[in-house]
Amino acid sequence: IAYDDGERETRVEAKLIRSKDGGGSSDKLREGDEIEARYRGREKYYKGTISRDRGDGTYDIAYDDGERETRVEGRLIRAKESSSSSSGEKFYLGDKVDARYRGREKYYPGKVGRAHADGTYDIDYDDGEKETRVEERLIRKRERGSSRSRSRGADDRLSEGDKVEADYRGRGKFYPGKITRDRGDDTYDISYDDGEREIRVAKRLIRKIGGGSDSFRE
Repeated sequence: IAYDDGERETRVEAKLIRSKDGGGSSDKLREGDEIEARYRGREKYYKGTISRDRGDGTYDIAYDDGERETRVEGRLIRAKESSSSSSGEKFYLGDKVDARYRGREKYYPGKVGRAHADGTYDIDYDDGEKETRVEERLIRKRERGSSRSRSRGADDRLSEGDKVEADYRGRGKFYPGKITRDRGDDTYDISYDDGEREIRVAKRLIRKIGGGSDSFRE
């Protein structure tokens, strides 16, 4: 996207884009409006209220969780979704679900650890990871018979400090090492046991030690 103010953004998800309406009046934000905004420009939206219209296309936000943010660009704010526009599916403590860990596209199996009054949920993933205040739109009920097909999906998450084997420079031979950095785009920096280092190694070239010979082959 090339924004009118000169900013540029790549790989914007389709769900974050909408066609510009001719009138546009319905999109105008006013003080007191209940909205959702991308706190500090992050991908995730948080509920809040417009506390001040700066008059230059930016707004001050009072978030429902007590945080405040000033001069938030209008493009980072959207009208609060009404209950009629959401899936309407509610989740309860102990429900088995699949959730999009950190807002990523892939779903991972887990269960609801806590339901918050603001419509978000804490998720306890089957692989031991935990995530708090996950939005309802990122969660779906576990499909019958899906846990088996998704079990390996949970195994393919890599974390900094994990001991792994990686295909050094894609040569076809795996060498032991550990993850030193998660780049957030399914590539990782590796520190090999023999002292070598490699950056931005694709996930498909990495396998967790003890996780099976093809844990990360997709």
